This record gives sequence, structure tokens and C-alpha cells, in this order.
Amino acid sequence: MGECDLATIYRATQLLEKLGMVKRFDFGDGAARFELVAEGSDGHHHHLVCTRCAGVVKIEECFPAEIERRIASKNRFQAVTHRLEFFGVCPDCQQ
Repeated sequence: MGECDLATIYRATQLLEKLGMVKRFDFGDGAARFELVAEGSDGHHHHLVCTRCAGVVKIEECFPAEIERRIASKNRFQAVTHRLEFFGVCPDCQQ
């Protein structure tokens, strides 16, 4: 079996992202993370990230849509969306 170089993996990941099959997340630690987007889903959710081990928990709760509408209206923007990550120390790292 042949080897696959990092550039090939990077190009393939970019293509999957462009096609909407994966979503890229950057939690400020210099590492990009990717998640598969479920078919029929917009993939919208938030994360709780451990600042010690970099573990990630998916959070389904979200702000009411009214907040986005208010921010958009106040600033005369259209098509406003958001990304939100929470950071803390997970139970395993607390011990």
C-alpha cells in the first residue's frame, strides 16, 4: 500500500470542507479539528473544550434566534450566524 503525504491529506480535507461534508474548528491552540457533518444537518452546535487535555464536548444548546436577528438589525447586517466555544477544565483533569 502506498503512502499518502501530508499535502494530499490537506487538499482532501479542504475539498471535503468546501463540499460541506466536514466542518473545521479552531480552538486557538494552533491545531485544526474537523467533524463530519451529518446528512440533512447544518452541523450547527457548540463546544466545551478542556484547556488542559484539549478534550472536546459537543453542546447542543444554542442562543435563541432572536439574538442573531437583533444583532443583525442593530448593525444593518444580513445572513448573521455565529460560532461559540466554551473553555474550562474537564472532570478527568480536575483530579
